Amino acid sequence: MTALFAGRTLLTGKYIVITGAARGLGYDFARAALDAGATVLMVDILGDLLTERAADFQAEGFPAIALKADLSLPDEIAAVAAKVAQEWPHLDGLINCAALATGVGGVDMMGYDPDLWDRVMTINVKGTWLMSQALVPYLKQSGQGRIVNIASDTALWGAPRLMAYTASKGAILAMTRSMARELGPFNITVNSLSPGLTLVEATEYVPAERHSLYVNGRAISREQLPEDVSGTALYLLSDLAAFVTGQNIPVNGGFVFN
Repeated sequence: MTALFAGRTLLTGKYIVITGAARGLGYDFARAALDAGATVLMVDILGDLLTERAADFQAEGFPAIALKADLSLPDEIAAVAAKVAQEWPHLDGLINCAALATGVGGVDMMGYDPDLWDRVMTINVKGTWLMSQALVPYLKQSGQGRIVNIASDTALWGAPRLMAYTASKGAILAMTRSMARELGPFNITVNSLSPGLTLVEATEYVPAERHSLYVNGRAISREQLPEDVSGTALYLLSDLAAFVTGQNIPVNGGFVFN
């Protein structure tokens, strides 16, 4: 990623947890937040890669911390909260980015594997809820907490042959609104961000026709890059978005309009 936010101070003094941070959009969010002045706890199940990526950031002088965690295991989510309490004076933001996106363009609803359905829902939905639940007490302490849930525009246009992922991201949209109502009295904002199909490691297996569908259907007709999404995430984490909550922002070049 180009250092879009290098030298800027949008998140100076902020402490941010980002899940799914070893690669893809989560990694790019971590890079952008660090560039914007934040201290970042990077969380991912890919422990070796996560450690390597955090070490690279540290070598550049960025305050990045790595912690391996499986979001299907409540004890490991609790360990993330314990790390926050141990390392930081407070917590300002959480990006729930960790997700499974298997089977893009694969089987239809009639052939979908029930065990895979359960795994996707456990990580994408339950994991987002449990991580938020574990960290809300620390967000309350900051007096200005921010939660950004990463949804997907697949839930907005009803992507075929991707039912579990699409359904899980629809649940994220609904959960975001409910969380915003519950946490608003504590001055915690909760919003979702819905990227389109983005060129990252996790989408390398996506069939070429699905990529073409997106490119040809966008108002801005090109492939979507990770840095196309990061700026919106930083905005939602920042003081600029202090009065924005319960909203979903599609970032997809105009493939889906709100």
